[in-house]
Amino acid sequence: MSEQFDTDVLVVGTGPAGSTLGLALANYGVNVQLFTQFNWLANSPRAHITNQRAMEVLRDLGIEEQVKQIATPWEQMGESLITTSLIGEEIARLSAWGTGDERHGDYVKGSPCPLVDLIQPKMEALLVKNAAERGAIYNFNTEYLSHTQDEHGVTATFLNRISNTEFSLRAKYLVGMDGARSKIVEQLNLPLEGVMARAGTVYVTFKADLSQYVQHRPAILQWIVNPEASFGDLGMGLLRAITPWNQWIMGWGFDISKGEPQVTEAQVRARLNAFVGAEVQDVEIEKLSYWYVNQTWATEYSAGRVFCGGDAVHRHPPSSGLGSNTCMQDAFNLGWKLAYAVKGWAKESLLDSYTLERAPVGKQIVARANQSRFDYKHLKDVFGFDQGVTTQADMLQRIFAEDDTGAEIRQKLFHALEIKHFEFNAQGVELNQRYDSNAVIAEVVPETFSQDQQLYLQATTRPGAKVPHTWLIDAKGRKQSTLDIVGHGRFTLLTGLSGTGWKNAVQALNLPYLDVIQIGSREYRDVYGTWNQKSEIHEAGAVLVRPDGYVAWRMQGKPEADFDYVKILQEVLEKIQLTV
Repeated sequence: MSEQFDTDVLVVGTGPAGSTLGLALANYGVNVQLFTQFNWLANSPRAHITNQRAMEVLRDLGIEEQVKQIATPWEQMGESLITTSLIGEEIARLSAWGTGDERHGDYVKGSPCPLVDLIQPKMEALLVKNAAERGAIYNFNTEYLSHTQDEHGVTATFLNRISNTEFSLRAKYLVGMDGARSKIVEQLNLPLEGVMARAGTVYVTFKADLSQYVQHRPAILQWIVNPEASFGDLGMGLLRAITPWNQWIMGWGFDISKGEPQVTEAQVRARLNAFVGAEVQDVEIEKLSYWYVNQTWATEYSAGRVFCGGDAVHRHPPSSGLGSNTCMQDAFNLGWKLAYAVKGWAKESLLDSYTLERAPVGKQIVARANQSRFDYKHLKDVFGFDQGVTTQADMLQRIFAEDDTGAEIRQKLFHALEIKHFEFNAQGVELNQRYDSNAVIAEVVPETFSQDQQLYLQATTRPGAKVPHTWLIDAKGRKQSTLDIVGHGRFTLLTGLSGTGWKNAVQALNLPYLDVIQIGSREYRDVYGTWNQKSEIHEAGAVLVRPDGYVAWRMQGKPEADFDYVKILQEVLEKIQLTV
């Protein structure tokens, strides 16, 4: 095959995964073209919760502030209501996404970034805008058909759907981030485990000003306890604010064994009135769709020079808000590795670490998202609709009865709410991801978690973990996170003022991808002493941080007087597949 390439990387798919990859590669100076068969981007709200780790990715890529400008802010996301209707009797309330008094401090301490609520069409548009401005080339109305690959590159064939003509492009790598019906996953025959379409949900997108019903208790998610909406994993209906408080999604489960229900406009309006508890005027029904719950994950993410990511390799419900967040993190993990392979800064074997690191995460989040749905059974047991309760009035009497039976039901309710923290306040699920691959030099002693691994972040500089966030100040006294001084497509060796041996070694090696920072120096003062507490190393030790913010290696102790800094650092870099 020809050694001539039309571009470095071809990306099929322009969603959160594909466009994050496009933005990352453009930032890193890699030529990339992206393709979608559609005329534009996502045509429905889809994903909306953007968690702290995804925001950290966006921060590194330089668009966090743009996201915050158009998103629903963190402080408006917190309350999740469980109620009979928007004006009806409230049964319970959850402080979600780290906004409650009990957990907010954990979230603030764990990351420099807030959570936000931003629907997928707006997120995608922002990613595309920035990626294109920085050099990524987008091809709309262009359908991917097939590919062939050899030891040097990949040739992909596309169909221009406007002119109805086929054409081919050759690149060093092809990436399939083409969604849950991925053609590339199918063509590669990547192994998939789990089940597809195990449950169904009706979604209705509509516009209506509901502010008079929610302004006294604002919440992005309103769970409606109604016997007519009690079918399925959740056992409740849902009103989700897309744009507070005049654009919404209404949802409820249906029995997939009976096929898709033929829902009429009259039925939609009647259900909306029931969910609100009053007749809603001036309703504009935008879209009705049927959505299916998947529980499927890939065990391999690549074959040769072709890689897959995002929903193509992990397919699951939106519970826990892990979907687009995980997609963006797949892209962020793969992006720097592709860039290093293209530039010759790493061996091809570095790309093996992509599956090794991200496939376990994909399996984990598919399990977590589905478990979050299964965990609603504890609330369903409280409501009693599967136990003979047929009306809201009977359900309320059951829960608030002034007797021993009522007391038992209420204890079950409080227990059910505790379990839901694993969906709505699971900072550990979002930030405790650990990598074990040939791009990490693991330590012999296994990590022990001092608190629940899913609920609480355990910040550490152990190899395979994300570098801890804490605040430093620069020479002008301005605060900067430890996450801000690493990343941006480069490796960073962190040491202290007495780590001059490491500084000299980095300067001696003079590698195009490696920086050294002495924390404590004038531009990186540890004025709070929190890096000293969190770093887990001697001031003369070192922490090697990868471009994605994860720790590749560390030396905790103080080097001996005859320590060969250059030799050790060179060996470390070679072990994690870099060229020296």
